[in-house]
Amino acid sequence: MFSLPPQKVELVLLLLLLVAAIYDVRYRRIPNWLNVAGVVLGLAMNWILGPPGAGILFALKGMGLAFGVYLLLYLVRAMGAGDVKLMAAVGALVGPERWFGIFLASAIVGGVMALILVLLRGRTKQTFMNIGFIMSELRFGRPAYMGKEELDVRSPKALGLPHGAVIAVGTLFYLAISLRMAQ
Repeated sequence: MFSLPPQKVELVLLLLLLVAAIYDVRYRRIPNWLNVAGVVLGLAMNWILGPPGAGILFALKGMGLAFGVYLLLYLVRAMGAGDVKLMAAVGALVGPERWFGIFLASAIVGGVMALILVLLRGRTKQTFMNIGFIMSELRFGRPAYMGKEELDVRSPKALGLPHGAVIAVGTLFYLAISLRMAQ
């Protein structure tokens, strides 16, 4: 699971995520042109660098896995559409196995960053109440955002992180772990 992508892919991945993080922190959105460029470059690079016929399939599997997982998060309004498309681009670049490692690293980094944000904003009690509410709604198969506006990532009342930046930092952790394991 922890392996480095080819160096050229790694450079494109880092550039894509740097630009996405800057846009997301600054404007709270990730532009479509960036996501489309990431997908196209991922498909093209894997087609060129991979074995004949297998490289494009590798990229499509990574893109499909990433898109599917993040689409579910989007449907429950836990992610924005730009985050879904950005992760699809990441999947197209690195393939399914590396994408899953990046997903796990990003989830851990996002959790730590969210905990810090909750503590800094003095929202610990409210966060635990929200977690209880989410669990209660899940028990009945209802989306939590319908009962509490602040649980909808699209709401201005939501306490959110720019997920493009979280993905960028998570990817750096993934690459650092992969580099360490390769030595």
